[in-house]
Amino acid sequence: MKKASLLLLCLATVAAQAQTPPAANTGAPRAAITIKAVKPLPFLSTRDGHDYQSVELTLANSGDPTSVTVHVKGEPDQQLGIDSGSRQLEIFLPEVKKSTTIAFSLLTNGKVVATGKADLQPVRKMTIYVLPHSHNDIGYTEIQTDVERKQMNNLLTGIDYARRTKDYPAGARFVWNLEGVYAADLFLHRMTEQQRQAFIAAVKDGSVALNGMYVNTLTGLCRPEELLQLFHRGSEIAAQCGTTIDAAMISDVPGYTWGTVTAMAQAGIKYLSAAPNFFDRIGDILQAWADKPFYWVSPSGKEKVLVWIPYRGYAYSYDMPHGLTPQLVADYIAELKRVNFNYDISYIRWIGHGDNSVPDLTISEFVKNWTTKYTWPKFIISSTSTAFHAFEEKYGSQLPQAKGDWTGYWEDGAGSSAFETAENRATSSRLSQAEALWVMKGASGPAVDRDHTAFPVDRDRDAWKYAILYSEHTWGADCSVTRPLSQKTMEQWIIKKSYATQADSLSRQLLDSALDQSAAPATNNAIDVFNINSWSRTGLVLLTRDQSQAGDRITDATGHSIPSQRLSTGELAFVATDIPPFAAKRYTITAGSATTTAGPAADTHSLDNGILHLNIDATTGVITSLKNPAIDNEFADTDSSGGLNDYLFLNGNNLKDLQRNGPVKITISEQGPVLAELRIESAAPGVEKLVRKVRLIAGLDYAEITNILDKLPAELDPHPGDYAWANLHGKESLNIGFPFHVPGGEIRLDLPMAIMQPEKDQIPGSCKNWLEVGSWADVSNKDYGVTWVTLDAPLVEVGGITATLLGGQSNPAVWRKHIEPTQKLYSWALNNHWETNYRAYQDGIITFRYALQPHKLFDAAASTKLATALSQPLIAATASVPTAPAPPAAAAAMSGSPMSTSRLQLSSQQLVVLALRPALDGKAWIVSLFNPTQEPVATTLTWNSPVGAAHYSNTTEAALAPVEGSIAVAPQDVVTIRVEK
Repeated sequence: MKKASLLLLCLATVAAQAQTPPAANTGAPRAAITIKAVKPLPFLSTRDGHDYQSVELTLANSGDPTSVTVHVKGEPDQQLGIDSGSRQLEIFLPEVKKSTTIAFSLLTNGKVVATGKADLQPVRKMTIYVLPHSHNDIGYTEIQTDVERKQMNNLLTGIDYARRTKDYPAGARFVWNLEGVYAADLFLHRMTEQQRQAFIAAVKDGSVALNGMYVNTLTGLCRPEELLQLFHRGSEIAAQCGTTIDAAMISDVPGYTWGTVTAMAQAGIKYLSAAPNFFDRIGDILQAWADKPFYWVSPSGKEKVLVWIPYRGYAYSYDMPHGLTPQLVADYIAELKRVNFNYDISYIRWIGHGDNSVPDLTISEFVKNWTTKYTWPKFIISSTSTAFHAFEEKYGSQLPQAKGDWTGYWEDGAGSSAFETAENRATSSRLSQAEALWVMKGASGPAVDRDHTAFPVDRDRDAWKYAILYSEHTWGADCSVTRPLSQKTMEQWIIKKSYATQADSLSRQLLDSALDQSAAPATNNAIDVFNINSWSRTGLVLLTRDQSQAGDRITDATGHSIPSQRLSTGELAFVATDIPPFAAKRYTITAGSATTTAGPAADTHSLDNGILHLNIDATTGVITSLKNPAIDNEFADTDSSGGLNDYLFLNGNNLKDLQRNGPVKITISEQGPVLAELRIESAAPGVEKLVRKVRLIAGLDYAEITNILDKLPAELDPHPGDYAWANLHGKESLNIGFPFHVPGGEIRLDLPMAIMQPEKDQIPGSCKNWLEVGSWADVSNKDYGVTWVTLDAPLVEVGGITATLLGGQSNPAVWRKHIEPTQKLYSWALNNHWETNYRAYQDGIITFRYALQPHKLFDAAASTKLATALSQPLIAATASVPTAPAPPAAAAAMSGSPMSTSRLQLSSQQLVVLALRPALDGKAWIVSLFNPTQEPVATTLTWNSPVGAAHYSNTTEAALAPVEGSIAVAPQDVVTIRVEK
């Protein structure tokens, strides 16, 4: 085809844009045409092997409709039809390879009526991948049950749209990305067999794309096993569909805990499409990373995930009711140029309109029509995996890397329901204990477990599901703060709260069934104490009244009497010593006086157990002295603050309004051979009553702190619906201060499967006003330090109270940019700072527990074991087989627990077992090993009964490479082993 013929085709296309045909030259009034604007467009069209650039002309015609000839020197003329008034028309000019100015004239009736110039730049030949999906808020705009139905219907619609477009040109065929696999999980459990098979077929042929995260989760709230479970169900569903998952999506949530990289690597996920909220409470995360793809490196340095935040995140199509248009395409490419995006492959999210939106078929129509008109940019509708794979294949070697925590901005909202947040943390720990007990039980012989398949897989799966749903980012209704007592708010909170409650209940059932409590006679006076951790444990045991009704005297398996103490609560306390890993010791309760020895000393201002000494201020109730005689240091900093366990309540955001508790009453609540405890009672702002308890236990080198709040609700607004109140009225927060005196000390924070130092181990865009913590923090210098354990509250501030941003926050400049060296730590226990989603108030009994352990050199493994032991306490259970009357020697032999031999032992004590659980197929044990240290560690696994072959594995639980010799675990890495039964 000749160039002139090509231009005739172009002219025909342009003429079709006119609403009326050009006027004939019949002596009508002469048109008065002016050029208002000349705008080159970043589009190329290909005809007969030649590429042509698009230029948009904005013309004004004050006369009658007419025809206009566009004349470019050396090129055939183009004829356009133009109406009266203002009109935008597209012309096509030959492609340029460098900056070029092309002059042109507009002629009417052979006379020049206007002249102009087009400053052309070379057009980038870009491929833009489009990822259709629905942003899944489980609640917020509508009740959770309606969201579930909607997302399952979306899946049906997505399958249908893929079927309807299967004959469209390549790239225009519809693909439905599941943002998380939650909708697939519901679908597979609730839909018909025919619908399930259609879903599986759609996954296999690529019409439906699985993304590996279960839901959009606040990962900073997760315990290690919960974070691994977040990707486990995706692996299960992929296996059901005969495929694998190597990509994940997360939407709305800004920031993710560092161990997420490790968890994704364990699930075989290489790509993360992250799309934070576009403006609200996100700090400078978009300034740091929007359209700046990078490799996020795991704590161990062994794994990495390609992370990419697309332009405007998931909100690109949020307010585009008319779909994608050429103008939006031009604006998008201009934005990529503005931010110096130097790659020729890009991608956008496409969600239609609003959260939980339905699939949008117009995107397929747009791509089909675009393809017939333009060659570049190319649009391809695809899965996350397809887009990221294409990008990595071309540009992977050029990408920067970042190693560190991507501290989240939205986890602070969990402080608006502190009781349920603490409950969910405890559930995760209890589930890990229950699963380990099932493995121990499965090896204990026919009397305990005759059927290896007895492990209640569905109950375990559901418990983790509900725990994860509580950590999901949707806390409540869009009006939860402006209308906290509305039906919409209350109904959504009831369901959200139920996730934590159901997970708690199921975890207790799983634990009880593992212990076989139903089989134990009520009169049995034998107690088994279980250690479900991978190291030998010594710790406090508290027996209930029912467990200890036989008396106060306790003897161990050798018949020796050990110190015990009946507490004011009715519990019987004793210290169980040297319980082997994954094993139990049996103790016997009999009538008679408790064996007593000299125990911790207490008066109304101090406690001392021979290892630790601490003082309590008689007026404020704070800890003003914390010492270990073996370490030459006072660990409480009272020079610039009140002391340790300081109650700091703030209404609003002015630190001048910070309030402390009132005068205290201190009493000795417990004193005996096992433990001593002080009760510190006072009035305090924000609560009906504040009770603080501080405890020392005989022989143990840490102090336990329990703070019990009878919380009063925040003041509610008398004018519900006033949005200004959502930002300003009744905002409160509570910090519990721990200013440590460790000269030159550095803070380290425990994260799921990672340890980080604030500032040093945070990548750009991380939140620094507050940080998430797993179970412990540590402040140490080169000689000594102190480990701080938090069991219930997952948020901390360092250096000062910096969590003072109330309501909506869209200005990146207001966020904290640097964390200076400090030894001050603040537990941000509760707040109601948000303007939406989270709770406006909370009330009732809320408990926050902590522990303090001064030590010499910092030992990451020791800190991890301390915190894990406190969050997974020794389990006391009535023995399944009562101790029979017998002579002392025979009684001692018979009183040993059937689980007294370690089910599993590690040759290295520097590693910890994160999870020991039955495989879901019932054929193996799964062992997840974590190395918290900074050095590589190798270990062997020793079982107390024959087991089958061992293979390296991952979240899929598949047998991968065989284990040969010792198992090497890199610093801060996780290794999963599958051991056949």
